[in-house]
Amino acid sequence: MDRYARWNALVELLSQRGQLTVAEAAEALRVSEATIRRDFEQLAEQQLITRTRGGAAANGVAYDLPLRYKTARHSSEKRRIGEAAAALVSPGMVVGLNGGTTTTEVARALAARPELTSDRGGVQLTVVTNALNIANELLVGSRMKVVVAGGVVRPQSYELVGPLGAALLAEVNLDLVLLGVDAINVGLGAAAHHEGEAAMNRLMVQRARRVAIIADSSKLDGQAFAQICATDQIETLVTDAGADPTLVAGFTAAGLRVVTA
Repeated sequence: MDRYARWNALVELLSQRGQLTVAEAAEALRVSEATIRRDFEQLAEQQLITRTRGGAAANGVAYDLPLRYKTARHSSEKRRIGEAAAALVSPGMVVGLNGGTTTTEVARALAARPELTSDRGGVQLTVVTNALNIANELLVGSRMKVVVAGGVVRPQSYELVGPLGAALLAEVNLDLVLLGVDAINVGLGAAAHHEGEAAMNRLMVQRARRVAIIADSSKLDGQAFAQICATDQIETLVTDAGADPTLVAGFTAAGLRVVTA
């Protein structure tokens, strides 16, 4: 297990338990206590956890790990979800795509489809995104049109937020928006941890004819700070095959088409 994978695991354990001793963490991850002490110190320096005597405690920032630390989480599920979500896209569409690890997999799957990445015959896919890394994924080796909303970059997600990007999004019409979220709940709808990202995502929803939420099963029935949209604004939920059947049935009963990958 590399350092970032350990950090992911430690933060997830802390979010579940609230606090951990060095000995508990070392046993759970099967590494030395010296390694855990170093990990705790480095995570505390980045204000991702709070160091305590003999261990560490969770804090609010820990729920919003920088994107580069999240890549190991549910990676195979996210790859399958990305491919399934990309299958919803047809040549010539105008698609909105926000940032995140799961939508990164969507972008990679879109870039791998030759019928979407060619401008032959005048049919060209257009993607509107507010995430710098998503734009980069789509531009490499493809001819699709990529429109990037401006704003202030959030280092955690590489997403651009604020009024500059909102002004652009208010002027475009989207056939489909594919949104990665931090939580989706039948009663509460879709949400994000950061209010700036949620505001950009909400505007994408308002400008789209169809809305698809892209979320691995760990995000289902969860809650996050900032509302993106209500459940009745969502047409499709793309998740992984490990999703709780009861939760899937709840979303289906609420009128969503659920695609499991």
